[in-house]
Amino acid sequence: MRLNEVTYNGALPVDGYGPGFFRIGGVKRDGAHSILPSGVSAWEPWDQAPFLADGAIDVLLVGTGAETAHLPPEFRTKIEAAGIGVEAMASPQACRTYNVLLGEGRRVGLAVLPV
Repeated sequence: MRLNEVTYNGALPVDGYGPGFFRIGGVKRDGAHSILPSGVSAWEPWDQAPFLADGAIDVLLVGTGAETAHLPPEFRTKIEAAGIGVEAMASPQACRTYNVLLGEGRRVGLAVLPV
Protein backbone atom coordinates (compact mmCIF):
# COMPACT_ATOMS: atom_id res chain seq x y z
CA MET A 1 0.00 0.00 0.00
CA ARG A 2 1.32 3.41 -0.92
CA LEU A 3 0.54 6.32 1.42
CA ASN A 4 0.95 9.95 0.51
CA GLU A 5 0.99 12.89 2.88
CA VAL A 6 -1.77 15.38 2.13
CA THR A 7 -0.76 19.02 1.73
CA TYR A 8 -3.35 21.77 1.91
CA ASN A 9 -1.27 24.65 0.48
CA GLY A 10 -2.06 27.09 3.28
CA ALA A 11 -5.74 26.18 3.57
CA LEU A 12 -7.13 25.02 6.91
CA PRO A 13 -8.48 21.47 7.21
CA VAL A 14 -10.91 20.25 9.86
CA ASP A 15 -8.73 18.25 12.27
CA GLY A 16 -11.58 17.02 14.47
CA TYR A 17 -14.96 17.70 16.00
CA GLY A 18 -16.98 16.88 19.08
CA PRO A 19 -20.06 17.97 20.99
CA GLY A 20 -20.41 21.67 20.21
CA PHE A 21 -16.95 22.27 18.71
CA PHE A 22 -14.66 21.85 15.72
CA ARG A 23 -10.86 21.76 15.57
CA ILE A 24 -9.92 23.74 12.47
CA GLY A 25 -6.27 24.12 11.54
CA GLY A 26 -5.32 22.99 15.05
CA VAL A 27 -7.51 25.55 16.83
CA LYS A 28 -10.59 24.55 18.82
CA ARG A 29 -13.63 26.62 17.84
CA ASP A 30 -17.02 26.41 19.55
CA GLY A 31 -20.31 26.63 17.65
CA ALA A 32 -21.14 26.91 13.96
CA HIS A 33 -18.31 27.98 11.63
CA SER A 34 -17.56 28.60 7.99
CA ILE A 35 -14.29 27.96 6.23
CA LEU A 36 -13.52 29.79 3.00
CA PRO A 37 -10.26 30.50 1.18
CA SER A 38 -10.31 33.89 2.93
CA GLY A 39 -10.34 32.25 6.38
CA VAL A 40 -12.40 30.80 9.22
CA SER A 41 -15.21 32.65 10.95
CA ALA A 42 -18.17 32.02 13.20
CA TRP A 43 -21.23 31.36 11.06
CA GLU A 44 -24.75 32.49 11.83
CA PRO A 45 -26.71 29.55 10.41
CA TRP A 46 -28.39 30.17 7.09
CA ASP A 47 -26.63 33.50 6.49
CA GLN A 48 -25.52 33.12 2.89
CA ALA A 49 -23.68 36.48 2.63
CA PRO A 50 -20.15 35.19 3.43
CA PHE A 51 -20.30 32.67 0.59
CA LEU A 52 -21.70 35.08 -1.98
CA ALA A 53 -19.22 37.84 -1.18
CA ASP A 54 -16.12 35.65 -1.26
CA GLY A 55 -16.46 34.48 -4.89
CA ALA A 56 -13.59 32.01 -4.48
CA ILE A 57 -15.50 28.72 -4.25
CA ASP A 58 -17.25 26.44 -6.70
CA VAL A 59 -19.01 24.28 -4.14
CA LEU A 60 -20.25 24.79 -0.58
CA LEU A 61 -20.61 21.81 1.72
CA VAL A 62 -23.11 22.37 4.52
CA GLY A 63 -22.94 20.25 7.64
CA THR A 64 -26.39 20.19 9.21
CA GLY A 65 -25.40 18.72 12.60
CA ALA A 66 -25.61 15.10 13.70
CA GLU A 67 -28.12 14.20 10.97
CA THR A 68 -28.60 15.26 7.38
CA ALA A 69 -31.38 17.85 7.08
CA HIS A 70 -32.92 19.85 4.26
CA LEU A 71 -31.50 23.32 3.70
CA PRO A 72 -33.84 26.29 3.90
CA PRO A 73 -35.05 26.94 0.32
CA GLU A 74 -34.03 30.62 0.36
CA PHE A 75 -30.49 29.72 1.46
CA ARG A 76 -30.07 27.08 -1.27
CA THR A 77 -31.63 29.29 -3.96
CA LYS A 78 -29.34 32.26 -3.30
CA ILE A 79 -26.18 30.14 -3.20
CA GLU A 80 -27.09 28.33 -6.42
CA ALA A 81 -28.08 31.60 -8.13
CA ALA A 82 -24.50 32.79 -7.54
CA GLY A 83 -23.21 29.78 -9.50
CA ILE A 84 -22.06 27.86 -6.42
CA GLY A 85 -23.03 24.23 -5.99
CA VAL A 86 -24.37 23.41 -2.53
CA GLU A 87 -24.56 20.03 -0.84
CA ALA A 88 -26.10 19.24 2.54
CA MET A 89 -24.92 16.35 4.69
CA ALA A 90 -24.38 15.52 8.34
CA SER A 91 -21.51 17.57 9.82
CA PRO A 92 -19.07 14.63 10.27
CA GLN A 93 -19.44 13.67 6.60
CA ALA A 94 -19.22 17.32 5.50
CA CYS A 95 -15.93 17.73 7.38
CA ARG A 96 -14.41 14.60 5.82
CA THR A 97 -15.60 15.50 2.32
CA TYR A 98 -14.27 19.04 2.72
CA ASN A 99 -10.83 17.73 3.70
CA VAL A 100 -10.71 15.36 0.71
CA LEU A 101 -11.72 18.08 -1.78
CA LEU A 102 -9.33 20.56 -0.15
CA GLY A 103 -6.51 18.04 -0.48
CA GLU A 104 -7.33 17.72 -4.19
CA GLY A 105 -6.93 21.48 -4.59
CA ARG A 106 -10.62 22.08 -5.26
CA ARG A 107 -12.28 25.47 -4.66
CA VAL A 108 -14.48 24.38 -1.78
CA GLY A 109 -16.09 26.05 1.23
CA LEU A 110 -17.59 24.57 4.37
CA ALA A 111 -20.38 25.73 6.65
CA VAL A 112 -21.00 23.46 9.63
CA LEU A 113 -23.37 23.22 12.54
CA PRO A 114 -21.95 21.40 15.58
CA VAL A 115 -23.01 17.86 16.47
